[in-house]
Amino acid sequence: MSWNTLQQNRAARLQRARAALGNELDGKSLPAARIADLLHAALECGDRVCLEGNNQKQADFLGHALANLDPARINNLHMLQSVLALPEHLDVFERGVASRLDFSFSGPQAVRVARLASAGKLNIGAIHTYLELFSRYFIDLPPRVCLIAAEAADRHGNLYTGPNTEDTPAIVEATAFKQGIVIVQVNRIVDTVPRVDVPGDWVDFVVQSPRPYYIEPLFTRDPAQISEIQVLMAMMAIKGIYAEYGVQRLNHGIGFDTAAIELLLPTYAESLGLRGKIGKHWALNPHPALIPAIEAGFVQSVHSFGSELGMEDYIHARPDVFAIGPDGSMRSNRAMCQAAGHYACDMFIGSTLQIDLQGNSSTATAGRISGFGGASNMGADARGRRHASPAWLKAGEQARAGRNTIPRGQKLVVQMVETFREHMQPAFVERLDAWELMEQAKMAIPPVMIYGDDVSHILTEEGIANLLMCRTDEEREQAIRGVAGYTPVGLARDKRMVENLRDRGIIQRAEDLGIDKRMATRDLLAARNMKDLVRASGGLYQPPKRFRNW
Repeated sequence: MSWNTLQQNRAARLQRARAALGNELDGKSLPAARIADLLHAALECGDRVCLEGNNQKQADFLGHALANLDPARINNLHMLQSVLALPEHLDVFERGVASRLDFSFSGPQAVRVARLASAGKLNIGAIHTYLELFSRYFIDLPPRVCLIAAEAADRHGNLYTGPNTEDTPAIVEATAFKQGIVIVQVNRIVDTVPRVDVPGDWVDFVVQSPRPYYIEPLFTRDPAQISEIQVLMAMMAIKGIYAEYGVQRLNHGIGFDTAAIELLLPTYAESLGLRGKIGKHWALNPHPALIPAIEAGFVQSVHSFGSELGMEDYIHARPDVFAIGPDGSMRSNRAMCQAAGHYACDMFIGSTLQIDLQGNSSTATAGRISGFGGASNMGADARGRRHASPAWLKAGEQARAGRNTIPRGQKLVVQMVETFREHMQPAFVERLDAWELMEQAKMAIPPVMIYGDDVSHILTEEGIANLLMCRTDEEREQAIRGVAGYTPVGLARDKRMVENLRDRGIIQRAEDLGIDKRMATRDLLAARNMKDLVRASGGLYQPPKRFRNW
């Protein structure tokens, strides 16, 4: 019996690739014009292929080349990808190069994913959280070939990934140590890299892309678009949850709701005397909206999943806050930051598209398969956690009051949503669209982003529902209906029961928190537009062109 079949297969692939490239292969480097020849030689039909499509950094040159391979020669690929962001990520399925997909988030491609799945051109293995997918790379889904992106490489193949390291280390290690092939696109080839993020002996082929890899400024939000409703909700979040529990370690989801909270820290939270008491340690990308809070002394540290375009100089100038290498640039790591967000943070707060009567939350709506990203991991109680903090202990005490159970804490998981979303679609529903999508895509379970038993609070413009304090399923349902406003779910509430929940502090309106709604204006924002963020940074923040309106 042979015990080195993977090594033998790897050697055969490398031999085919070297023969195909001939003298144009210089060590590990090949011309961009020969990338299709390399892929045709290194790939085999049915391979598991991990294409680095991250939240921000995209191996777009390699993705385009993969999508344009001859499907008669390479087909039935099983794609492993954390994020489907670019059209070519799905072109591989349209053209028959790939047939199966395991992924985490599809964002802008969510409608097309649903259409291809319905047409039978794309077979979804599973939708994962980021950390869940990375974990499977090391267990039952090791890539045979990975296609990744880096900032620079030297002639030995050592990689410098720069601020946007993101998924790269997890992908490369899982591939290289299971005898797979590692192919990298880089922005430039240099004599010496500023720092070694991936050692060269893990890398097989390097190609300098004709253009720098694409980066999406995913977490940038223009303060000019924050509404007064979002300011009110941010005030309720700060006074009713952050201050109430003394939340010091946290993660913010993406969106204008959480951007409003960040911009109210130096103003409203400061007026409540909360500096040094809340929002000190973050698992977060370098949100531009966090600049005023950093400058005001609220934020002590930020560990990041990835970077953010335009924040490079600001990050470099604040090494006490961000994780800076000896080269002066930030080091991000999505896998480790996901682990930090799960175990080291006391709270996750983020938005969603639909919430049902049990508090289950989903971003999968009719005709869209968007996936979960990291929210399911961040927004889950870490049952393996053993270290205590005041916020964690207080949440646990509220959840277990009156029950004969051993003491333990609980993570705060807050879903923050306006009662009606775009096109007046209600955010609260009797039945999630996820059930219908499960049937259409033949999934084993409905694609729920955050399960209701993990959700501690629901925050809307109507108030806060503290689900930790609910003692029955009926109380939980009425607490949710009580903050669902004028949606059909909200209008069906039991008014007497909702008032009883309010008397007990399970539902809190703005006035119950001592918040004057007349104060909820954009004047409270520490920055009201992008130029204000630049000023707050001392000119260090350089917004991408699309966000410049001056």
